[in-house]
Amino acid sequence: MNTYVKFGLLSAVVVGTLGWLAVGGINETKTYFKTIPELNKMGDQAQVKRLRVTGYVQPGSVIHEGHDVKFTLVENEGGSNEGLHLAVVYNGTDPLPDTFKDHAQALADGKLDTTGVFHANKIQAKCASKYEATVPKVVKPADSSI
Repeated sequence: MNTYVKFGLLSAVVVGTLGWLAVGGINETKTYFKTIPELNKMGDQAQVKRLRVTGYVQPGSVIHEGHDVKFTLVENEGGSNEGLHLAVVYNGTDPLPDTFKDHAQALADGKLDTTGVFHANKIQAKCASKYEATVPKVVKPADSSI
């Protein structure tokens, strides 16, 4: 065989393999960001896709059971936590964030099972008061009359 043909075939195999690995990696790491109502509208598709679901931690719902942490996300934050609810089980290796507590806005990354329980392997949480901008104080210049 001609040297150019061998080099061309080898190059095509290498480029094809790299393309196949890139497409496979993108499909495996693709995550869909959803709210609880959007998750309910997905139907069976919610069980086969990797999802990130946002909501508020329902007060009194955080339960530590061995390695797992169970809690409930609610759609609307407030005194009564009205709206749709989602049961979540976190079994990731990272510790829960310090800001993960009752009423905190949380983001769970994982998959929904057939019973409607969301199995998260990553949790992010924020405390709204911690990230609010502070209002700078206005200092009036001293009246200097000569």
